[in-house]
Order: sequence, then C-alpha cells, then structure tokens
Amino acid sequence: MGTSMIKGWLKGRRDARGAAGAAAEDRALDHLLRRGLTLVARNYRVARGPSAAAGEIDLILRERDGTLVFVEVRARRDDRHGGAAASVTSRKRQRIVFAARHYLARLPAPPPCRFDLVAIDGDTLTWLPGAFDAG
Repeated sequence: MGTSMIKGWLKGRRDARGAAGAAAEDRALDHLLRRGLTLVARNYRVARGPSAAAGEIDLILRERDGTLVFVEVRARRDDRHGGAAASVTSRKRQRIVFAARHYLARLPAPPPCRFDLVAIDGDTLTWLPGAFDAG
C-alpha cells in the first residue's frame, strides 16, 4: 500500500469516527433537550497554542434553574472493556475542566455549573448528571 493510499485510508477512518461522534452528540443533545435543557454551545474548543489543543466540551447546556451544564458525550459499540463511561480518563476530565474554566472566565458572573456525561453503549443511552467535578 503506497503512502497516498495509507493517508486516504487514515482520513477515511477519521471521517467515519467524526461522523459517528457527531451522530452520538446529536442523539445526546436530543435526549437532553427533551428533558428541558437548552443548548448554549456545541463543540467548544480551547487551544493551548497555535497547534496544541487543550480541551473541548461537546455540549454546553443550561438547566431551567440557570445551572450551566458541561456535557461530555462518549459512545461505544457495546459495553465491553468498561463501556463508554469508563472511557473518560482523568486526563480527559482535566481537559474538559480546563475548557470549562476558559468558557466561564468570559462570563461577567459565572452561574452554578456541573459536569455531566452521556454514555452511549450500543443502543443504550445513559445520562449521568454530575458525573465528575472540577477538583
């Protein structure tokens, strides 16, 4: 397999993963909207430098009471190897918290907030409010 074929194959895999991730986010967003939350932002990204990503928040929503909800969406084909929820490592949580702090720093008066997880294992969607904290 030549270099250009390998690059094309890798790009196809990334594109397929991106499409699957977007579909999971769409499903999670629909679930949360039906529960009364409202969308504030999607795919909020923070860079640490010109080419260094620092963090991303999949969904930012607001509860009816004003609480800002930072949501990580994880999807797996099934729940083997711990499933989607177990795939959120401490490093991933640190990156989400970093991005959330960046987002909150832009607000004149930060509201109460929490970190939720939407885990999708196959066809099963599980919403975990307050899945982790900023500490």
